[in-house]
Amino acid sequence: MIHPTAIIDSTATLATDVEVGPYAIIGKHVTIGKGTSIGAHAIVGDWTEIGENNQIFPQSSVGAPPQDLKYKGEECWTRLGNNNMVREFATIHRGTVTGHAETVVGSNNLFMAYSHVAHDCVIGNGIVMANVATLAGHVTVEDNVIIGGLVAVHQFSRIGMNAMVGGGTMVGMDILPFTIATSSKREAKLRGLNLIGLKRRGFSEETITNLKTAYKTLFMADLKLPDAIERIRIEITNCPEVDYLLAFIDSTQRGFCKG
Repeated sequence: MIHPTAIIDSTATLATDVEVGPYAIIGKHVTIGKGTSIGAHAIVGDWTEIGENNQIFPQSSVGAPPQDLKYKGEECWTRLGNNNMVREFATIHRGTVTGHAETVVGSNNLFMAYSHVAHDCVIGNGIVMANVATLAGHVTVEDNVIIGGLVAVHQFSRIGMNAMVGGGTMVGMDILPFTIATSSKREAKLRGLNLIGLKRRGFSEETITNLKTAYKTLFMADLKLPDAIERIRIEITNCPEVDYLLAFIDSTQRGFCKG
């Protein structure tokens, strides 16, 4: 299962059925779970944990040092869950001591060719990053997000769960959960709810209606933000998704893209 031209450090631990292709390189203190394949010429950097049933395609790189001039080779980690697919020339970098000291990727994600996850990012589950989509350092992407091709996300930004970011969008602030953002004059703007995505995920009509009401109150009722939030809390009760939307707004550090 391991090609004779592959280079594997003696400190690496691989499950018995791991496949390693020609000229692949696996660095120090790496752990790779069962059912995972490492493609030809792929590189798994030092201090990397890769779970089960992942596909690391040829020429991709997981766990390389971060593109951060402050990084001096300290022990920092890259951690991937299960059932991820990292396509050709995609890159996922390890964390830094000035951040989380780790980059964390959940499970069931697809990183298409040339996509990039920078240092100290926290990536959830069920995410799709299309070709050449790029996350700067310290970005958080919550579950079930779709990021289109050529998207660039500014450091420390967050993308909320079940959101979608259209191709070519420049994201400089947080993207609210359950919404769609696209590019407008070189910056991201919300275009409404991710209705098709919500329906495909099985959200109820009642929940979607509540989210529509909350969105309209936030962006279409000519209210200041604190007044809009207060009205939503009064008018919509017993809806965890709306509660989460408001909690996301309350916790923003960079501000969020407007509708």
